[in-house]
Amino acid sequence: MKVIIDSAIPYIGNILDPYAEVIRMAGSEITATSLRDAEALIVRTRTRVDRALLEGSRIEFVATATIGRDHIDEAYCKSHGIELCSAPGCNARGVLQWVAAALRHITTVDNRPPEEYTLGVVGVGNVGSLVAHYARLWGFRVLECDPPRQLREGGLFYPIDYIARSADIITLHTPLDSTTHHYVDASLLELMRPEATIINASRGGVVDNHAVADSMHRYIFDVWESEPNVPSDILQRAELATPHIAGYTIEGKANATAMSIRALARHFGLPLNDWYPEGLKPTQPRDISWQEMCDTISDYIDIEAITRHLKSHSADFEAIRNHPTSLREEYF
Repeated sequence: MKVIIDSAIPYIGNILDPYAEVIRMAGSEITATSLRDAEALIVRTRTRVDRALLEGSRIEFVATATIGRDHIDEAYCKSHGIELCSAPGCNARGVLQWVAAALRHITTVDNRPPEEYTLGVVGVGNVGSLVAHYARLWGFRVLECDPPRQLREGGLFYPIDYIARSADIITLHTPLDSTTHHYVDASLLELMRPEATIINASRGGVVDNHAVADSMHRYIFDVWESEPNVPSDILQRAELATPHIAGYTIEGKANATAMSIRALARHFGLPLNDWYPEGLKPTQPRDISWQEMCDTISDYIDIEAITRHLKSHSADFEAIRNHPTSLREEYF
Protein backbone atom coordinates (compact mmCIF):
# COMPACT_ATOMS: atom_id res chain seq x y z
CA MET A 1 0.00 0.00 0.00
CA LYS A 2 1.15 3.54 -0.79
CA VAL A 3 0.05 6.57 1.25
CA ILE A 4 0.55 10.22 0.29
CA ILE A 5 0.59 12.60 3.27
CA ASP A 6 0.75 16.39 3.43
CA SER A 7 4.12 16.98 5.10
CA ALA A 8 2.67 19.78 7.26
CA ILE A 9 0.48 17.32 9.17
CA PRO A 10 2.30 16.82 12.48
CA TYR A 11 2.94 13.91 14.84
CA ILE A 12 2.56 11.04 12.35
CA GLY A 13 6.25 10.24 12.50
CA ASN A 14 6.98 6.74 11.24
CA ILE A 15 3.83 5.12 12.59
CA LEU A 16 2.68 3.96 9.13
CA ASP A 17 6.07 2.88 7.82
CA PRO A 18 5.76 -0.79 8.87
CA TYR A 19 2.54 -1.09 6.88
CA ALA A 20 2.90 1.12 3.82
CA GLU A 21 5.14 3.07 1.50
CA VAL A 22 4.73 6.57 2.88
CA ILE A 23 5.39 9.64 0.73
CA ARG A 24 5.34 13.06 2.42
CA MET A 25 5.10 16.23 0.34
CA ALA A 26 3.80 19.78 0.60
CA GLY A 27 0.05 19.99 0.13
CA SER A 28 0.48 22.34 -2.82
CA GLU A 29 2.71 19.77 -4.55
CA ILE A 30 0.25 16.86 -4.37
CA THR A 31 -0.79 16.23 -7.98
CA ALA A 32 -2.60 13.61 -10.03
CA THR A 33 0.80 12.27 -11.09
CA SER A 34 1.96 11.77 -7.49
CA LEU A 35 -1.27 9.90 -6.68
CA ARG A 36 -1.22 7.62 -9.69
CA ASP A 37 -0.21 4.44 -7.84
CA ALA A 38 -1.33 5.40 -4.29
CA GLU A 39 -4.24 3.91 -2.37
CA ALA A 40 -4.59 6.48 0.42
CA LEU A 41 -4.28 10.24 0.83
CA ILE A 42 -4.12 12.41 3.97
CA VAL A 43 -4.42 16.16 3.33
CA ARG A 44 -5.24 19.58 4.80
CA THR A 45 -7.37 22.40 3.40
CA ARG A 46 -4.64 23.56 1.03
CA THR A 47 -5.15 20.53 -1.27
CA ARG A 48 -8.20 20.53 -3.54
CA VAL A 49 -9.39 16.93 -3.75
CA ASP A 50 -11.57 16.49 -6.82
CA ARG A 51 -11.81 14.74 -10.19
CA ALA A 52 -8.76 16.55 -11.53
CA LEU A 53 -6.65 15.14 -8.68
CA LEU A 54 -8.15 11.67 -8.28
CA GLU A 55 -9.22 10.50 -11.73
CA GLY A 56 -7.14 7.57 -12.93
CA SER A 57 -5.62 6.90 -9.50
CA ARG A 58 -6.06 3.88 -7.23
CA ILE A 59 -7.09 6.06 -4.30
CA GLU A 60 -9.75 4.36 -2.17
CA PHE A 61 -9.38 6.38 1.04
CA VAL A 62 -9.02 10.12 1.70
CA ALA A 63 -8.63 11.70 5.13
CA THR A 64 -8.48 15.42 5.77
CA ALA A 65 -6.92 16.41 9.09
CA THR A 66 -9.37 19.30 9.31
CA ILE A 67 -12.91 19.97 10.43
CA GLY A 68 -14.13 21.31 7.09
CA ARG A 69 -14.58 19.38 3.86
CA ASP A 70 -15.26 22.25 1.47
CA HIS A 71 -11.93 21.55 -0.26
CA ILE A 72 -13.14 18.05 -1.18
CA ASP A 73 -15.57 17.03 -3.92
CA GLU A 74 -17.61 14.69 -1.78
CA ALA A 75 -19.97 13.73 -4.60
CA TYR A 76 -17.06 12.57 -6.76
CA CYS A 77 -15.58 10.53 -3.90
CA LYS A 78 -18.92 8.90 -3.14
CA SER A 79 -19.62 8.04 -6.77
CA HIS A 80 -16.20 6.38 -7.07
CA GLY A 81 -16.39 4.40 -3.83
CA ILE A 82 -13.70 6.46 -2.11
CA GLU A 83 -14.08 6.52 1.68
CA LEU A 84 -13.78 10.03 3.05
CA CYS A 85 -13.16 11.07 6.63
CA SER A 86 -12.53 14.40 8.35
CA ALA A 87 -11.82 15.43 11.92
CA PRO A 88 -14.96 17.13 13.28
CA GLY A 89 -14.42 18.69 16.68
CA CYS A 90 -10.69 18.06 16.68
CA ASN A 91 -9.80 21.66 17.56
CA ALA A 92 -13.09 22.80 19.10
CA ARG A 93 -11.49 23.84 22.39
CA GLY A 94 -8.77 25.74 20.57
CA VAL A 95 -11.39 27.76 18.69
CA LEU A 96 -13.35 28.22 21.93
CA GLN A 97 -10.29 29.76 23.54
CA TRP A 98 -9.70 32.05 20.54
CA VAL A 99 -13.33 33.23 20.86
CA ALA A 100 -12.78 33.72 24.60
CA ALA A 101 -9.84 36.01 23.84
CA ALA A 102 -12.04 37.98 21.43
CA LEU A 103 -14.81 38.31 24.02
CA ARG A 104 -12.38 39.51 26.65
CA HIS A 105 -11.08 42.14 24.20
CA ILE A 106 -14.59 43.39 23.39
CA THR A 107 -15.65 43.70 27.02
CA THR A 108 -12.38 45.38 27.96
CA VAL A 109 -12.58 47.95 25.15
CA ASP A 110 -16.25 48.65 25.89
CA ASN A 111 -15.70 48.59 29.67
CA ARG A 112 -18.83 46.49 30.14
CA PRO A 113 -19.35 43.14 31.94
CA PRO A 114 -20.58 40.02 30.11
CA GLU A 115 -24.02 40.37 31.69
CA GLU A 116 -24.68 43.45 29.53
CA TYR A 117 -24.25 41.58 26.23
CA THR A 118 -26.49 39.37 24.12
CA LEU A 119 -24.34 36.86 22.24
CA GLY A 120 -25.72 35.17 19.13
CA VAL A 121 -24.08 31.81 18.42
CA VAL A 122 -24.70 30.84 14.79
CA GLY A 123 -23.93 27.17 14.22
CA VAL A 124 -24.22 25.11 17.39
CA GLY A 125 -22.13 22.06 16.62
CA ASN A 126 -18.83 20.95 18.14
CA VAL A 127 -17.47 24.49 18.50
CA GLY A 128 -20.65 26.51 18.82
CA SER A 129 -22.02 24.33 21.62
CA LEU A 130 -18.84 24.88 23.62
CA VAL A 131 -18.94 28.64 23.01
CA ALA A 132 -22.60 28.75 24.12
CA HIS A 133 -21.87 26.73 27.27
CA TYR A 134 -18.93 28.86 28.43
CA ALA A 135 -20.59 32.14 27.44
CA ARG A 136 -23.58 31.30 29.64
CA LEU A 137 -21.22 30.32 32.43
CA TRP A 138 -19.52 33.72 32.08
CA GLY A 139 -22.78 35.66 32.23
CA PHE A 140 -23.62 36.43 28.60
CA ARG A 141 -27.23 36.13 27.45
CA VAL A 142 -26.91 33.51 24.69
CA LEU A 143 -29.18 33.06 21.66
CA GLU A 144 -28.53 30.02 19.46
CA CYS A 145 -29.16 29.74 15.70
CA ASP A 146 -28.81 26.42 13.89
CA PRO A 147 -31.39 25.75 11.13
CA PRO A 148 -30.28 22.13 10.45
CA ARG A 149 -30.55 21.25 14.15
CA GLN A 150 -33.86 23.08 14.36
CA LEU A 151 -35.23 20.86 11.56
CA ARG A 152 -33.85 17.68 13.13
CA GLU A 153 -34.53 18.33 16.79
CA GLY A 154 -36.87 21.26 17.28
CA GLY A 155 -35.86 23.02 20.46
CA LEU A 156 -35.06 26.62 21.25
CA PHE A 157 -33.19 27.93 18.22
CA TYR A 158 -33.72 31.41 16.79
CA PRO A 159 -33.83 32.50 13.13
CA ILE A 160 -30.81 34.36 11.83
CA ASP A 161 -32.86 37.54 11.32
CA TYR A 162 -33.85 37.53 14.99
CA ILE A 163 -30.22 36.99 16.00
CA ALA A 164 -29.17 39.91 13.79
CA ARG A 165 -31.70 42.27 15.37
CA SER A 166 -31.10 41.14 18.95
CA ALA A 167 -27.40 40.40 19.41
CA ASP A 168 -24.62 42.72 20.51
CA ILE A 169 -22.11 40.11 19.31
CA ILE A 170 -22.59 37.42 16.67
CA THR A 171 -20.09 34.57 16.53
CA LEU A 172 -20.14 32.23 13.52
CA HIS A 173 -19.41 28.51 13.68
CA THR A 174 -21.04 27.04 10.58
CA PRO A 175 -19.59 24.92 7.77
CA LEU A 176 -19.33 26.53 4.33
CA ASP A 177 -21.79 25.20 1.78
CA SER A 178 -24.43 26.51 -0.60
CA THR A 179 -26.73 27.41 2.31
CA THR A 180 -24.14 29.33 4.32
CA HIS A 181 -22.14 31.13 1.62
CA HIS A 182 -22.40 34.86 2.44
CA TYR A 183 -24.77 34.01 5.29
CA VAL A 184 -23.79 37.40 6.65
CA ASP A 185 -24.35 39.78 3.74
CA ALA A 186 -25.36 43.39 3.20
CA SER A 187 -29.05 42.69 3.84
CA LEU A 188 -28.36 40.96 7.16
CA LEU A 189 -25.97 43.71 8.19
CA GLU A 190 -28.77 46.24 7.76
CA LEU A 191 -30.77 44.40 10.43
CA MET A 192 -27.95 44.51 12.97
CA ARG A 193 -27.39 47.09 15.64
CA PRO A 194 -24.83 49.69 14.50
CA GLU A 195 -22.56 48.89 17.45
CA ALA A 196 -22.77 45.10 16.98
CA THR A 197 -19.64 42.98 16.56
CA ILE A 198 -19.21 40.04 14.17
CA ILE A 199 -16.79 37.25 15.07
CA ASN A 200 -15.89 34.71 12.38
CA ALA A 201 -13.77 31.63 13.07
CA SER A 202 -15.68 29.30 10.74
CA ARG A 203 -14.96 29.78 7.02
CA GLY A 204 -14.16 33.01 5.22
CA GLY A 205 -16.96 32.66 2.70
CA VAL A 206 -19.65 32.54 5.38
CA VAL A 207 -19.29 36.34 5.53
CA ASP A 208 -19.32 38.78 2.63
CA ASN A 209 -16.03 40.35 3.65
CA HIS A 210 -16.42 43.44 1.46
CA ALA A 211 -19.93 44.13 2.76
CA VAL A 212 -18.74 43.95 6.36
CA ALA A 213 -15.72 46.15 5.70
CA ASP A 214 -18.00 48.71 4.05
CA SER A 215 -20.39 48.69 6.99
CA MET A 216 -20.09 50.42 10.36
CA HIS A 217 -19.87 47.15 12.28
CA ARG A 218 -16.90 46.03 14.30
CA TYR A 219 -15.51 42.69 13.14
CA ILE A 220 -13.02 40.14 14.43
CA PHE A 221 -11.95 37.58 11.84
CA ASP A 222 -9.69 34.55 11.86
CA VAL A 223 -10.87 33.35 8.43
CA TRP A 224 -11.12 35.39 5.26
CA GLU A 225 -12.39 35.21 1.71
CA SER A 226 -9.53 34.73 -0.78
CA GLU A 227 -7.01 33.97 1.96
CA PRO A 228 -4.06 34.06 2.13
CA ASN A 229 -4.39 37.06 -0.21
CA VAL A 230 -6.57 39.22 2.02
CA PRO A 231 -7.28 42.73 0.68
CA SER A 232 -5.38 45.24 2.78
CA ASP A 233 -8.36 47.50 3.43
CA ILE A 234 -10.42 44.61 4.83
CA LEU A 235 -7.56 43.42 7.02
CA GLN A 236 -6.68 46.86 8.34
CA ARG A 237 -10.30 47.75 9.18
CA ALA A 238 -10.72 44.68 11.40
CA GLU A 239 -10.88 45.17 15.15
CA LEU A 240 -8.85 41.99 15.55
CA ALA A 241 -7.31 39.90 12.78
CA THR A 242 -5.57 36.53 12.90
CA PRO A 243 -4.32 34.31 10.04
CA HIS A 244 -6.65 31.26 10.27
CA ILE A 245 -5.08 30.01 13.50
CA ALA A 246 -8.07 29.94 15.88
CA GLY A 247 -7.87 26.17 16.03
CA TYR A 248 -4.07 25.94 15.87
CA THR A 249 -3.35 24.09 19.10
CA ILE A 250 -1.07 21.21 19.93
CA GLU A 251 -4.02 19.16 21.12
CA GLY A 252 -6.16 20.09 18.12
CA LYS A 253 -3.45 19.01 15.68
CA ALA A 254 -2.85 15.80 17.63
CA ASN A 255 -6.58 15.04 17.64
CA ALA A 256 -6.89 15.60 13.88
CA THR A 257 -3.86 13.44 13.11
CA ALA A 258 -5.09 10.68 15.42
CA MET A 259 -8.55 10.73 13.84
CA SER A 260 -7.03 10.46 10.36
CA ILE A 261 -4.71 7.59 11.26
CA ARG A 262 -7.42 5.69 13.12
CA ALA A 263 -9.81 6.02 10.16
CA LEU A 264 -7.11 4.80 7.78
CA ALA A 265 -6.38 1.90 10.13
CA ARG A 266 -10.03 0.86 10.17
CA HIS A 267 -10.26 1.02 6.39
CA PHE A 268 -7.15 -1.04 5.72
CA GLY A 269 -7.31 -3.29 8.80
CA LEU A 270 -4.19 -1.96 10.51
CA PRO A 271 -3.60 -2.41 14.28
CA LEU A 272 -3.75 1.34 15.01
CA ASN A 273 -7.37 1.83 16.07
CA ASP A 274 -6.42 3.40 19.41
CA TRP A 275 -3.32 5.29 18.28
CA TYR A 276 -2.58 8.77 19.65
CA PRO A 277 0.67 10.73 19.23
CA GLU A 278 3.26 9.60 21.75
CA GLY A 279 3.84 12.00 24.64
CA LEU A 280 0.62 13.94 24.08
CA LYS A 281 -2.89 13.66 25.47
CA PRO A 282 -6.25 15.30 24.75
CA THR A 283 -7.26 18.34 26.79
CA GLN A 284 -9.06 17.60 30.04
CA PRO A 285 -12.18 19.82 29.93
CA ARG A 286 -12.94 22.04 32.90
CA ASP A 287 -15.15 25.01 33.61
CA ILE A 288 -13.27 28.23 34.17
CA SER A 289 -14.53 31.48 35.67
CA TRP A 290 -14.69 34.68 33.63
CA GLN A 291 -12.09 36.31 35.86
CA GLU A 292 -9.65 33.41 35.63
CA MET A 293 -10.06 33.28 31.86
CA CYS A 294 -9.45 37.03 31.53
CA ASP A 295 -6.38 36.80 33.76
CA THR A 296 -4.81 33.89 31.87
CA ILE A 297 -5.92 33.85 28.22
CA SER A 298 -3.11 36.11 26.97
CA ASP A 299 -0.58 33.55 28.26
CA TYR A 300 -1.99 31.14 25.68
CA ILE A 301 -3.18 33.40 22.85
CA ASP A 302 -2.29 37.09 22.75
CA ILE A 303 -4.85 38.05 20.13
CA GLU A 304 -3.95 41.75 20.18
CA ALA A 305 -0.25 41.05 19.53
CA ILE A 306 -1.08 38.65 16.69
CA THR A 307 -3.31 41.34 15.17
CA ARG A 308 -0.58 43.96 15.27
CA HIS A 309 1.92 41.58 13.68
CA LEU A 310 -0.44 40.45 10.91
CA LYS A 311 -1.52 43.98 10.03
CA SER A 312 2.10 45.10 9.72
CA HIS A 313 3.10 41.98 7.73
CA SER A 314 -0.06 41.24 5.74
CA ALA A 315 1.88 39.78 2.80
CA ASP A 316 3.21 37.08 5.15
CA PHE A 317 -0.25 35.68 6.02
CA GLU A 318 0.66 32.07 5.18
CA ALA A 319 4.13 32.25 6.72
CA ILE A 320 2.70 33.61 9.99
CA ARG A 321 0.00 30.95 9.94
CA ASN A 322 2.49 28.12 9.52
CA HIS A 323 5.13 29.46 11.89
CA PRO A 324 5.70 27.15 14.90
CA THR A 325 4.77 29.98 17.31
CA SER A 326 1.19 29.89 15.95
CA LEU A 327 0.74 26.50 17.62
CA ARG A 328 -0.33 26.86 21.23
CA GLU A 329 -1.62 24.82 24.18
CA GLU A 330 -5.22 24.39 25.27
CA TYR A 331 -5.92 24.82 28.96
CA PHE A 332 -9.67 24.45 29.54
